[in-house]
Amino acid sequence: MKTIYDYPYEDLIDLFATMGYKKYRADQIFKWLYRKRAIDFASMSDISKEMIAKLEENFYIMPVELVTKQVAKDKTAKYLFKLHDGALVEAVLMHFDFGHSVCVSSQVGCNMGCKFCASGLLKKQRDLTSGEIVGQIMYIQKEMDEEDERINNVVIMGCGEPFDNYDEVMKFCKTVNHDLGLAIGARHLTISTCGLADKIKRFANEQVQYNLAISLHAPNDELRDQLMPVNHAYKIAELMEALRYYSSLNNRKITFEYILLKGVNDSDECARQLAKLLKGMNAYVNLIPYNQVDEHGFKGCDDKTILHFYDIIMKNGVKATIRQKHGDDIDAACGQLRAKKEAEK
Repeated sequence: MKTIYDYPYEDLIDLFATMGYKKYRADQIFKWLYRKRAIDFASMSDISKEMIAKLEENFYIMPVELVTKQVAKDKTAKYLFKLHDGALVEAVLMHFDFGHSVCVSSQVGCNMGCKFCASGLLKKQRDLTSGEIVGQIMYIQKEMDEEDERINNVVIMGCGEPFDNYDEVMKFCKTVNHDLGLAIGARHLTISTCGLADKIKRFANEQVQYNLAISLHAPNDELRDQLMPVNHAYKIAELMEALRYYSSLNNRKITFEYILLKGVNDSDECARQLAKLLKGMNAYVNLIPYNQVDEHGFKGCDDKTILHFYDIIMKNGVKATIRQKHGDDIDAACGQLRAKKEAEK
C-alpha cells in the first residue's frame, strides 16, 4: 500500500482514470490533501462512500510519525520522523525575516561520505518516495496551521543527496509547487547537490524555476578530494562545466554553499581561489558556520575569521552572504539526531 502523497497532480489524474474516476475527482482529492490538510479519507465530506472505501483499500495518507522534536532557543525545530518500515528521517523548521523555511531529507542515510557531515555517519538504506518527502512538509505545515502560519520556503538539503534520488525529488517539487496544493512558488524551492555533474545537466534540461545550490566547501581538487569523496568521480572542472551548461539554459542564480572549517578551508588563499573559481558566474557564495559533529573532529570558525573570509571574496568580485546560525543548542546538523537515536538502539 502506498501513500497517496506519492502522486503529483497529473499522476493522480492518470491514476483515477484507471480506477474509473473523472478528472474533477483528482481536483477534489488534491484540495482535500493539501489545502484542507485532511489526514484521513473519511473526513472528505463531498466524496462518495464508495470512493472513500476504494481509497482506503489502496492508499494511506500520512507516511511519517513523529518520534521526537527538539526546539532551540531561537525556535528552530528539529523533527525526527519514523516511516512505515521503521526507518528514521529528519526535517528542520527555521524562522527568518523573510518567512518560514523547512529543510527536508530525500534519503534514509547518505552514501556521499562528506567527512564533516553527520548524514554520512549512517550509510544509505534507501531512497525516500516523493510522498515520504511530502509527508515531512505536511506534518510541519499542519502544526503551523494552529498558529495561522505557512511554510514559505523549502530546501532539499537534509539527509541524503537529492540528485541521487532524482525522479522522486522532482515529483516532490511538482506536488508542493502545484497551484491546487501548497502552492509554494518554484523560486522558493531549492535543491542542493554535492555535485553530481550528470544530474545537473539533466536538471538543466528540465528548465524549471527551482533554485540550484551546490555544496562546494573547497576551492580546489586536492582539498575537495579530502573532504568530499564525490570529487573523485566529478572533479571541480567537470562540475563547473555542468554548471556553465545549466546557466546557458536557465537564467537562474546558483548558490555555492561553503561550510567554514577551522584550519581546513578558511585560509586567505582558499578565499582567493574560491573567488577566482566563481568570478563572472551568475552566482553567490553562502558561507555557513559549522554545526559541530563530535564524531568527525572538525571545528567551526569564529566570527572574525568568517567575516575576514567574506571580505576577501567580496573584494575579489564575488557576492557572498553569511548564513545565520540556527539551532546550535540542539542536534541541528543534518543526520545528527537520527544518528543519535540509531546509536541508542
